[in-house]
Amino acid sequence: MAQKVRGRTKTNELQYTDAVELTGYFNVSLSGTWDAIVTAQRSFDKGNTWFDVKIWTENVQEYGFEPEKGVYYRFGVKTAEFNTGSIVIRASQ
Repeated sequence: MAQKVRGRTKTNELQYTDAVELTGYFNVSLSGTWDAIVTAQRSFDKGNTWFDVKIWTENVQEYGFEPEKGVYYRFGVKTAEFNTGSIVIRASQ
């Protein structure tokens, strides 16, 4: 399987990673020194509509599972949910 990686450093609100299609198991890594709420979102229509899946408020190393094909994910910080710092967000498969 080809590796899919999306990474980005966030330094303010309303910034998301590029959308990536994820199927099966995938990794999520949040690191850095930050005070914010990071939201994982998924889309069933190639990014036209986004649904919140999970939120984090601290660094994590974990995995997710998506049973359906054609589902896109993105990770980021919504308006008014960023306080300070720099967040390194990485999703890979």
